[in-house]
Amino acid sequence: MAVSPALDTAGAAPRTRPAPPEPPASRRPGRAGRAAVWLVPAGLALALGLWGIRRGNSIWRDESTTYQVAHRSVGEILHLLGDADVVHGLYYLFMHGVFALWDGGLVALRLPSVLAMAAAAAGIGLLGQRLAGPRAGLAAGLVFPLFPAVQRYAQEGRSYALVCAAVVAATHLLLSAVTRPRKRTWAGYAAVAALACLLHEFAILAVAAHGVALYRARVGARFGWAWGQSASVVALVLAPLVIVSQQQAALVGWISPPGPLELLGFGVIALAGLVCARGPLPAHGPVPLRDLALALLILPPAALLAVSYLHPLYVDRYVLYAYAGLALLIGARLDALSRTAAVPRALAGGLAVATAAALLPYSLQLRTPQSRLDDPLAAARSVRELSRPGDGVLFLPARRREPIMSSPADFRGLRELALARPAIPSGTLHGIELPAPLIRARMLTAGRIVTVNDPPRRPLDDTPQERVKREVLAEHFHRCAVRDVTGMRIVLYGRAGKC
Repeated sequence: MAVSPALDTAGAAPRTRPAPPEPPASRRPGRAGRAAVWLVPAGLALALGLWGIRRGNSIWRDESTTYQVAHRSVGEILHLLGDADVVHGLYYLFMHGVFALWDGGLVALRLPSVLAMAAAAAGIGLLGQRLAGPRAGLAAGLVFPLFPAVQRYAQEGRSYALVCAAVVAATHLLLSAVTRPRKRTWAGYAAVAALACLLHEFAILAVAAHGVALYRARVGARFGWAWGQSASVVALVLAPLVIVSQQQAALVGWISPPGPLELLGFGVIALAGLVCARGPLPAHGPVPLRDLALALLILPPAALLAVSYLHPLYVDRYVLYAYAGLALLIGARLDALSRTAAVPRALAGGLAVATAAALLPYSLQLRTPQSRLDDPLAAARSVRELSRPGDGVLFLPARRREPIMSSPADFRGLRELALARPAIPSGTLHGIELPAPLIRARMLTAGRIVTVNDPPRRPLDDTPQERVKREVLAEHFHRCAVRDVTGMRIVLYGRAGKC
């Protein structure tokens, strides 16, 4: 990658901001102190991630999709990506490799996210140390894994924790490139940022936040060209993924325009960051912590929210890495407060302990099956308990097939009445269903049908297949039993005298 000669002149010292004065030797952290800045946050994040990692042996539908797709062959995964979920394609291939090495069920599904979030916490500790000193870094690294959203996605078999780790690593490379400009450092920044974007395309907003931070730090004129080249490389790498994912936009049709809850959630974390940013903060690096952290915290979610009023795309987990900015600001503010006579260190430490204790009830609830939108494994168990061999089974709507894909043994002996082609041969997430007249004919051959449904009060899918399922059940069957599980309803239907 070409770099401006002003940034890479042979034999000339790099023109960077003068380094801050070294603290007195008595105040410099020793080797153990420097290691603690990243080891302790990584250890806390790892402990929180491993605590209750099985979550009562439950799994929700997005994780079920990861598990099923990652167990397909590479060819089958690539076949699927032409039809659906290309935005998660790299992650599925990565998880395919994980399961090839160790098919450890739910632990293997979630362990990469646990490790990635531990790496992100360690990286945030080191970022804080670079920008504000070791105590600010340690505080930031310890705060990050305590955030409820971070705890949640550290235990999810999805890509968001890996994106966080990649964004934090790219931020380190950006600071290194600004401190000591070299072609290989800018190339490394572009490569890691591109990796983050290939894991999830909205990581491109973190690259934009980096550019804003450079501009705010008034080093944009000197490093804007190199950053722009790196960002252009990332955009070129990402472009094919964006083009294909736009063709699959129907898969995110469930996302609604931002409402009061989404705005409130963003407003709370943005306000917390702005409050922490007020007043003097330590500044040890080439880019002030305040500028970098606020850009990461505010720009990605704000941009996604704004776009979502035209084309709904905002889901908070898509920009989970914004919490890295909040952690840096809180860590720096805690360090600044602990240096004042009005807020002794013991009180600052006590506030941190009290905050962790206040989060404990949420942390406990987070590790239960009820903390997720649904539980396909619980639904599969309910189907097994309500059914008997020879019964028919239907999914209303067809995308509710996660239970049979997550636990096919619980459906053994049942007849699928609507399925034409299974998911893997058809290269789809959930398979392809028969035309409506054939579904009607097959339903009328059954004496009992077990259905897996959305929970009550959800909008009904208005396709010919879904309409005919509802019509035949209403005209020829009556309800025998109903069982609600997290996020789904299981209903047994029977003809007269067949319950």
